Amino acid sequence: MDIIFKIIAIGLITCVATLIVRPVRADFAIIISIVGGLIIIFLIINYLTGIFDIINQILGISGINSGLYTVLLKIIGIGYLIEFTASICADTGNSSLGDKVLLGGKIIIMVMALPIITTILDIIMELLP
Repeated sequence: MDIIFKIIAIGLITCVATLIVRPVRADFAIIISIVGGLIIIFLIINYLTGIFDIINQILGISGINSGLYTVLLKIIGIGYLIEFTASICADTGNSSLGDKVLLGGKIIIMVMALPIITTILDIIMELLP
């Protein structure tokens, strides 16, 4: 539970440091913002292994194709990376570019999700009489 307080503290410290540095050196403010975000990401990486272990257990029990698991993980990773990148774009004053990054990420996610959708439809079709 103390990890959430670390994340909040790093987020607040990063915001205050960015506000203080931005009037003097805008380029450093962007770097501070990116580094703060990366520190938070590194703090939560350990928690991701627990999530992957549980997903592996579910896959073992359910017998679902492991290729779909790989696609699902890629989709989740793309979603987080795209959101992080769009936030950086917005922080640098390029919210329009951030919107385009989000749009591109959503389209890529939609294309990558097609095998999952077709598999679900196949399962439904098998269940129907």
